[in-house]
Amino acid sequence: MSLISIELTLLAAAILLLASILASKVSDRLGIPSLLIFLGVGMLAGSDGIGGIAFDDPSIAQTLGIIALSYILFAGGLSTGWASVRPILVQGGLLATFGVLITAALAGWFATLVGGFTPLEGFLLGSIISSTDAAAVFSVLRSRNVSLRGNLKPLLELESGSNDPMAVLLTLACISLLQHPGETVVGLVPMMLVQLALGAGLGYLLGRGMILLINHIRLEYEGLYPVLSLAMVLLIYGLSTIVQANGFLAVYVAGIVMGNHNFIHKRSLIRFHDGLAWLMQISMFLVLGLLVYPSKLAGIAGTGILVTAFLMLAARPAAVFLTLIGSGLSLRERLMVAWVGLRGAVPIILATFPLLAGIKQADMIFNIVFFVVLASALLQGTSIPNVARRLGVDAPIARVPVYPIECEPGGRVPCDLVDVEIRPDSAAAGKQLVELGLPEGALVVLINRGEEFIIPTGSTILTPGDRLLFLAAAAQLAQARAIVEAPGE
Repeated sequence: MSLISIELTLLAAAILLLASILASKVSDRLGIPSLLIFLGVGMLAGSDGIGGIAFDDPSIAQTLGIIALSYILFAGGLSTGWASVRPILVQGGLLATFGVLITAALAGWFATLVGGFTPLEGFLLGSIISSTDAAAVFSVLRSRNVSLRGNLKPLLELESGSNDPMAVLLTLACISLLQHPGETVVGLVPMMLVQLALGAGLGYLLGRGMILLINHIRLEYEGLYPVLSLAMVLLIYGLSTIVQANGFLAVYVAGIVMGNHNFIHKRSLIRFHDGLAWLMQISMFLVLGLLVYPSKLAGIAGTGILVTAFLMLAARPAAVFLTLIGSGLSLRERLMVAWVGLRGAVPIILATFPLLAGIKQADMIFNIVFFVVLASALLQGTSIPNVARRLGVDAPIARVPVYPIECEPGGRVPCDLVDVEIRPDSAAAGKQLVELGLPEGALVVLINRGEEFIIPTGSTILTPGDRLLFLAAAAQLAQARAIVEAPGE
C-alpha cells in the first residue's frame, strides 16, 4: 500500500512539474509572470481545485521554501556581475534596507486602517510583503523582447537579490515582539544589524573558501562538483544561521563572490544552479499553491485589493523616491523602479512563519499576502513592458550568440573565451584579421557573422557587426579589446 502511495506521489509530482513547464510557454506569449502559472497549477491541483490534493502543512511548505530560497539566492548571486553592480551599490543597498523598512512601515500603517489589525500585526503584514521579486519582472521583459536602459536593470537585480534578508529580519522581529510583549524595538535593532553584518562577512569568507576548495580538491569525477556546490550552499546557510547571522544574505554574497572569480567547471556549475533555481521556484510555487484555499480568498478580497493598491501606488513609490534622493536617476527612471515592485514567492513563504508561530491573525495575514502577490503579479507584471515604453526607459535586448565552443576557466587555466563586437565606427572594420596587430596570446578562434560562424584565417576581412570570439588571458584580452574597439579616422 505504501509503495502504491509513493508511486502515486511521484507520478503526481512529475505531472505537476510537466504541467508547470508547459504552461510557462503560455506565460511567455501572454507576458504573464511564470509565478502566476506555477501558483495557478498548484491551486488547481489543491483541495479546492480539480486535483483534490489535500495539503495543509505550513511547516513542510516553510522548510521547502527556506531550502528553495537559499538555492535561488545563490544562483542569483552567481549571475550578478560585480562590474555592473558596483556603480549602483549604494542605491541598491539603500533600496534593499531602508526601502524595505519604509515600505513595511507604510503598508503596515495602512493595513491597520483597513484590516482591523493592531499596529504590530499591521507592521508584520507590511514586513512580509515588503520585498520584491525582480526575477519575474525580467522573465516578462525577455518574453516581450524589452530591456531597461542604463543602470536600471542591475539596480533592480541587486535590490531583488539583497532585499529578502531585510524582510526576513523584520518579519521575525515582529513575531518576536508579538510573542514576547516585554521586548522593545530598540532592543532588536542591534541584533538585526549584527545579523546583517555577520551574514555579509561569512558569505564573503565562505564564498572564497568554496573557490579554494573547488580549485584544489581535484575530484576524480566531474559530476561530483555540482554535488559539492549543493552541500556547500546548505553549509553556508546552516552555519550562518547557527551563529545568529543572516543565512539568506550569506548565500547571496557567497554566490556573488564565486560568480566574479574563476574556478574549475564554472560555466557548467552556473548552468546547473540556474536549472536548480528553476526547479526550486516551480516546486516552491506549486507547494504554496497547494497550501492556499482559493475559497478563503473571497472573504478578504476587499482588504486585499485596498492593500495591493496602496502598496503599488503609495508605499513602494514613497520608499523608492525617499531612498533614491540624490541618486542621479531621472524622474522617469525612478517611476520605473517604483512600478517594478513585483511580489513573488518570498512573501508567501514569510506568511507561513506567523502560522507556525501561532499568531492570532495568522490565517488572515496569509490569505491577504497570497492575494497581494497574485494581484501584484497580474497587474504590474503584465504592464511592465508598456510602462517601460511609455516612460522611455526601455531598450532592445542585445542578441547574444550561442557559440559551438566552450572553455572552462579555473585555477589552472588562466584564460577565458570572450566575444568583442566590431562596431561600424571601428578602425578594424574592413581590415584583414592579420592587419590588426593583436597581441601574442590573444587568439580569435571563431567569428559570428549574422546567423553564421566563420573559422578565421589571417586574410579574413572583418565587417561591422562581426563578433570576434577571443581565447585570451585578462591582460591580452584588454589589449585586444582596445585594438578592436578603437574608433576609425
